[in-house]
Amino acid sequence: MTVTLDAADVFALGPDGAVAALREALARGLDPDGDAPRAVVPLAHGQGLLMPSEHGGWYGVKAATVAPGNAARGLRRINATYLLHDSATLTPVALLDGVALTTLRTPAVSVAACLDRLRALAGGGGGLRLVVFGAGPQAEGHVAAVRAHVPVADVVVVTRSEGPVPCWADRRTTAVRGGAAAAVRRADVVVTATSARVPVVDGRLVRDGAVVLAVGSHEPDARELDSVLMGRATVLVESRATALREAGDVVMAIGEGALAPDDLVTLADPRGPAAGAPADRPLVVKTCGMGWQDLVVAVAALRPLPRRAHLPPGERTEGGPAEPS
Repeated sequence: MTVTLDAADVFALGPDGAVAALREALARGLDPDGDAPRAVVPLAHGQGLLMPSEHGGWYGVKAATVAPGNAARGLRRINATYLLHDSATLTPVALLDGVALTTLRTPAVSVAACLDRLRALAGGGGGLRLVVFGAGPQAEGHVAAVRAHVPVADVVVVTRSEGPVPCWADRRTTAVRGGAAAAVRRADVVVTATSARVPVVDGRLVRDGAVVLAVGSHEPDARELDSVLMGRATVLVESRATALREAGDVVMAIGEGALAPDDLVTLADPRGPAAGAPADRPLVVKTCGMGWQDLVVAVAALRPLPRRAHLPPGERTEGGPAEPS
């Protein structure tokens, strides 16, 4: 029997559970560079994305669509469904809400990549100061994921136009106001979760030692961060191959001579993510989203359900999918 996990079932894992699952998988040797690449299908009104991955006794695939025109229709820009299989029998085990899965796992990857740095920043007491570019689900998700792991003192959200202050922020300003620049100068953590194709942060303003979490783009010709920042920072990516293929922030900084491929730090560093990153330089965590992340978090979300529901037909009493490593 294939079980269904709706958005509430997925979100029940929480950011702390998602971060823990990702860090455990990486600690046990999961290599993001071994993952299958994302397939992008151009469509008449947007893109189709297929993201497969196999690991630890499981195989899963996310089918997602991106429709830029949906905002004007009052509809979601991104829609997705996730199908999880037992990799031994290739039997479907669970169908998950792919939007909820993406919303949960993306900030979890960001925090998992730099958790030690965040804890070090928070060690001085008083809580971290966050500046978030964007006001959508990923902006909110990143604030929640950071808050689940370290104290947060203040959250400023920066958008292109005026509007009410979201319930998860303390203040709101626009990108053209001087207040945004002042907030970036003070920030311990800067999050960019926008659909922008040109830089939204002036790299000269980010203070030494700050963390920048950039998640808005996954195309080689779109960026949220400028070359000034990328040249100053330690740049941490999920996978070198993925970053060089999909991360415009990285691709364009290399093209402009501010960064070299060998400068990139990856999640597969055996010492741990961001190990040895100098504390007196900004740390940029640039992620594009990969299939292994969906798989690890999907399996973690499935685990609390009754064990019998996990098992494919014929394996209800013994055996079943191997526990993920």
